[in-house]
Amino acid sequence: MDKKPAFKRYTVTSALPYANGPIHIGHLAGVYVPADIYVRFLRMNDEDVIFIGGSDEHGVPITIKALQQGVSPQDIVDKYHGIIKKSFEDFGISFDIYSRTSNKIHHETASEFFRKMYDAGQFIEKISAQYYDEATGQFLADRYITGTCPHCGNDKAYGDQCEKCGTSLNATDLIEPKSVLSGNQPVMRDTKHWFLPLDQYEPWLREWILEGHKEDWRTSVYGQCKSWIDQGLQPRAVTRDLDWGVKVPVEGAEGKVLYVWFDAPIGYISATRELTPDWEKYWKGPETKLVHFIGKDNIVFHCIIFPTMLKAEGSYILPDNVPANEFLNLEGDKISTSRNWAVWLHEYLEDFPGKQDVLRYVLTAAAPEAKDNDFTWKDFQARNNNELVAILGNFVNRTMVLTHKYFEGCVPAAAEFGDSDKAALEAMKQFPGRIAASIHAYRFREALAEMMNLARLGNKYLTDNEPWKVYAGDPVRVGTVLNISLQICAQLSIVAEPFLPFSTERIRQMLNLSSMKWSDAAALNWLPAGHALNAPSLLFEKIEDGAIEAQVQKLLNTRIANEALQAKAPVKPGKEVIQFEDFSKMDIRVGTILEAEKVAKTDKLLKLKIDTGLDQRTVVSGIAQYFKPEELIGRRVSILVNLAPRKLKGIESQGMILMAENTDGTLYFVTPGEGAVNGADIK
Repeated sequence: MDKKPAFKRYTVTSALPYANGPIHIGHLAGVYVPADIYVRFLRMNDEDVIFIGGSDEHGVPITIKALQQGVSPQDIVDKYHGIIKKSFEDFGISFDIYSRTSNKIHHETASEFFRKMYDAGQFIEKISAQYYDEATGQFLADRYITGTCPHCGNDKAYGDQCEKCGTSLNATDLIEPKSVLSGNQPVMRDTKHWFLPLDQYEPWLREWILEGHKEDWRTSVYGQCKSWIDQGLQPRAVTRDLDWGVKVPVEGAEGKVLYVWFDAPIGYISATRELTPDWEKYWKGPETKLVHFIGKDNIVFHCIIFPTMLKAEGSYILPDNVPANEFLNLEGDKISTSRNWAVWLHEYLEDFPGKQDVLRYVLTAAAPEAKDNDFTWKDFQARNNNELVAILGNFVNRTMVLTHKYFEGCVPAAAEFGDSDKAALEAMKQFPGRIAASIHAYRFREALAEMMNLARLGNKYLTDNEPWKVYAGDPVRVGTVLNISLQICAQLSIVAEPFLPFSTERIRQMLNLSSMKWSDAAALNWLPAGHALNAPSLLFEKIEDGAIEAQVQKLLNTRIANEALQAKAPVKPGKEVIQFEDFSKMDIRVGTILEAEKVAKTDKLLKLKIDTGLDQRTVVSGIAQYFKPEELIGRRVSILVNLAPRKLKGIESQGMILMAENTDGTLYFVTPGEGAVNGADIK
């Protein structure tokens, strides 16, 4: 691979949220907070950087919501684009532009992009059979079809992906497919589409990703890309039979639009065109660093499909890094918009006014950078009270109050430095570089921890030197202690700014300082003796139990409502009648789980060793999101033992565990009764 160029500018994008619902904390932790930290840090270093965001306003989820509500797709996207945009602004996500893919400039940009590739012969044109709903008279795009996943048995899989096991699908892979529009079983009809020949780019992708980014991309990102490439890439359709979206700009394409995952990432480009007439330098300049912040469910699109599009088009740069995060769960359960199991940003801002930085801090401290993580309201309260209030806020407040008490609100002069002073000053010098290195490496949790360690340093220094005890006998010594403490406050106002922009602005206001650059952080002499300070005020307030209990109760009410709906939900329709001989072919036995472990580089799969009474065998089961391995040891199960073996992630699975599934997707073991021994035949 060619040597990477030195970068003169940065283009930073964040995944375009679907404009069919508000933003929740999973979106923030996975994409927008880390992206904002990175961009704010670059700006503080005087880098030429643009931060691109916008609403993804095409795609089947939006048209389905419009159908459900009896309104137009434009009505849906207008409503939610406004909610999302305002939430981001109020929360302090510092986009240079927050655009939308329904804008005219986006339709023009996406059409031009497709047309250039089309004219260059970059697509495969194929007539293929596609599902068609005879009741509604239209072809069905991927998300208009649901059915049973052939990999994990989830009967709510979509025609492009099973959201339970994460497997990418084609609609024809589904078992017992049904139309979302009518509920009927669709039929196959011929239709023409254009395909991106990913298979032709497989050698290039292997070199570019597997050789070129093995060391600098996150392990999870690299691993998912490698898995896709190793399985062999196939041509992927870039058009759909729909009437909502960017029209396919070629003859013979009436009633067709660009596939949303072809048009959406082009939204980054169209938003940049909308932002500046110099847009090309941010997308075509070889000295520009392109960074995509996304969630792990978007890895394949940003690391394989969009780069292939850029490569095929021929004039664009490629992403230098795609620091995708894992998922954030809520109170031990997967965030679900359909079940309203979420903390919505616009509601948080109403319930906790002025506490944007508290949520930014908690989401960064618990960021799912390497694995899924969990947000709980108790942890939110503890991090606010025990860290922001008790450490950072306490140090700044004590320093300011003591300076006003002993030196009339003016910075005292520093006299001769003792050992503790020298140690504090030496330690201070190390923090800006360490924090910067972590941010450059996209390790934001690590960077935040270092920032808080600086506040801990200040707290310890102030406590150890006890100026409130020393002042009566040695005011000169107290002047030195408070001078250094104030310098630590000033340094905090710099290195904490990417993480806590609202709070650092208040620190600088108290210190009577203007905005500073990252390069100032190592100076250690921002506040000369005699510099007048402003009145102190509390940076953070304790969050009382009542506020947390209200949030927990809100979630409890949601859970109760979901359970009530589930109880009222119609039972899944029965399947077609079979003969007794069909049932008798199944050999179902009582078994005991002896061993359980997660399958490497997967989030859904567990590898189980089961004593069936007949033998001890390996079964791979997609239940990792519901059960921890250590909880399963010794559990008795019902297992289908004569199912043909199948390889999953290179492991031969020799059976299937019987599970019961509620309408909300919750799984339960079908447990044998007391006294049944391993190998007992279940009839």
